[in-house]
Amino acid sequence: MSVELQNMKWAIAVSQFRSLRQAAEKLNVRQSTLSRRIRDLEQEVGATLFERTNGGTRLTPAGQEFLEAARRIIEETELMISRLKTRSRGESGRLTVGVHASLSAGNLRATLVEHRRAFPDVEIHFVDGSSEHLISDVANSAIDVAFVAENYPGRDDKSLSVWSERVVVALAEDHPLASRDVVHWSDLRHEVLLLPQRGPGPEFLKLLVTKVGHSDPCRLLRHDVGLDRLLTLVGAGWGILLALEGATGAVYPGVTYREVHDADGPTRLAFRAYWRQTNFNPSLLPFLAILRERYPDLSGALAPG
Repeated sequence: MSVELQNMKWAIAVSQFRSLRQAAEKLNVRQSTLSRRIRDLEQEVGATLFERTNGGTRLTPAGQEFLEAARRIIEETELMISRLKTRSRGESGRLTVGVHASLSAGNLRATLVEHRRAFPDVEIHFVDGSSEHLISDVANSAIDVAFVAENYPGRDDKSLSVWSERVVVALAEDHPLASRDVVHWSDLRHEVLLLPQRGPGPEFLKLLVTKVGHSDPCRLLRHDVGLDRLLTLVGAGWGILLALEGATGAVYPGVTYREVHDADGPTRLAFRAYWRQTNFNPSLLPFLAILRERYPDLSGALAPG
């Protein structure tokens, strides 16, 4: 048995108006066409749905039962179609974002907040990791877009230069360097430095080697834990921590932040957004469009390819 949705909708209209003539006028169809469709529907379901009298039409008990089910079917169908349309436009669905820096402040946080306001029905799933792991996940379609502080010019992925973040150092409030307005790289040579194995730890190590000028620039304590635990260690006096300005929104007892400078001023790490050229997730394009709006001078790099 195949029952058309339109016939069910027309039967619901007849039940509401209790008149074939008024229902036909509302539906903008001929009364004879509507009457024939109702008869066809009754034949399809094998039951009389309406009692026809000179005073109009009334639902039979079978008609009441049928139309209750028909209303549910139509509502669920319309909701399903609406969900599919919004998903195809990227207005709902799921977006997986790879990050390796803190979201407590800065451009990434602002971008994500703006996207959430514009597309509240898109579920964003975050994946944390090193630059290499995130780029690999993009290539393997495990994540949709990754923000990393490293340039990978040989990748087949699409990419966009987005923002840069200042390098800061997290210090215990009673540390001698906390009395200064800024910290220079040479000041770190004799410090105990907590180095994260997650996130931008490898980039920080490259900076240390470059800025301090030694392959083993200072005493390093590597930890495979998150930023919150590292900042707790800083506050407890275990060492100091290189971080990015996006981490400064995280307030921890006994911890303060200072910019790290070289001879030219603040040190910055540049970020790029990477995504796979053949990624067809509808939620990705609106996200990239927001990046284009926030960085209009680089919008030419955003062709979906």
